[in-house]
Amino acid sequence: MAVFEFEAIGPGGQKKRSTIEAANQAEAIKQLRSRGLKPTKIRESKKAAAGGGGDGKKKKGGGLFGGKVTQADLVQFTQQLATLQDAGLPIVRSLKILADQMKPGTFQNQLNAVTDDVEGGSTLSEALEKYPKTFDTLFVAMVKAGEAGGVLDTILQRLSDFQEKSMKLRKKVQGAMVYPVAVICVAALILGFIMTQVIPQFQKMFADMNTALPGPTQALLGFAEAVQGYWWAAPLVIMGMIGALKALGRTNAGELMIDKSKLNAPIFGQIVKKSTVSRFCRTLGTLISSGVPILEALEIVRAAVGNRVISDAIESVCGSIREGETIAEPLGNSGVFDPLLVNMIDIGEETGELDKMLNKISDNYDLDVDVLVDSLSSLLEPVLIVGMGGAVGFIVVALFMPLLSIIQKVG
Repeated sequence: MAVFEFEAIGPGGQKKRSTIEAANQAEAIKQLRSRGLKPTKIRESKKAAAGGGGDGKKKKGGGLFGGKVTQADLVQFTQQLATLQDAGLPIVRSLKILADQMKPGTFQNQLNAVTDDVEGGSTLSEALEKYPKTFDTLFVAMVKAGEAGGVLDTILQRLSDFQEKSMKLRKKVQGAMVYPVAVICVAALILGFIMTQVIPQFQKMFADMNTALPGPTQALLGFAEAVQGYWWAAPLVIMGMIGALKALGRTNAGELMIDKSKLNAPIFGQIVKKSTVSRFCRTLGTLISSGVPILEALEIVRAAVGNRVISDAIESVCGSIREGETIAEPLGNSGVFDPLLVNMIDIGEETGELDKMLNKISDNYDLDVDVLVDSLSSLLEPVLIVGMGGAVGFIVVALFMPLLSIIQKVG
């Protein structure tokens, strides 16, 4: 028996976190449902797995759980499934068609297993729930809503549009980082070559001169000696810093501190904040338009938003809504969301078109993110060029200052 950590929503809308023992993840989900709980997150306990516990079958089934399905594959699958459902094909046949055209690997194995489960009497949402790393809580909740309302094709199309917009935004941000990262790497290689190959020749020359060196030259030679003697320590320091940040991020206080620093960082903070709020609005709007109850939708969004500060603000909103308040008021009191966003949500609640208003807000924030990313790219180019020029200029000046001093003495 394996031990699973879970988060679930109770009959009254209250959130519950605990552990449960089960043979596998699917059995754990069934047990939670039998207790009247709706699981929003479930995973095998790391402590139990480290102690030798866990489900041997799950470890053996690397074809189902070992690999990672890319977001592009998932978007393509959702689009094609929506098209097949809109054409009126039975769900089992649609799944078989899509599984057959997949490349052999994790995703194909998962789709074959989902097809078998649906053919055996399970609903599509129940079959997808067994693979939370591929089909997250948002995906499963929307499929479940589509099944309940008999509009699975429409829901899948909405889900496909949502995934496509999210992927475009992520690629936009990642693409903006390619140029500065490439320039920094090239600059590091050039400076490394200068420190290890060029400067040692000048060190020998200065040693033969037997004369006092200016301060900048001494600083440069000292740095070059450090690079020559301890260059191997640089990747260790970088890996150590990354490991320390990851370890810090696993603690509640550390995760909160890191996410706060992301939001408060200059320029980058605005990009992170606006993209996260955009994800919150688009996800919530998509869930509401799909017929998911507001409290359940907020719990799903809280788990999917990706930032602890905003996640905590959403959690406080859930508590306020249970007490009968509107969404806009607790969002405004949280201090995380802009007043304009809060007012637009308030208007959406009053007019009964909250889902449409949330999607409009998300579109506006996506445009803001595009502008910020372009501004960041334009700003980084001259900063990097000036930085590289300054470093090379300092090296040249520091190396030629002693030579100029000797030439003046000779003259």
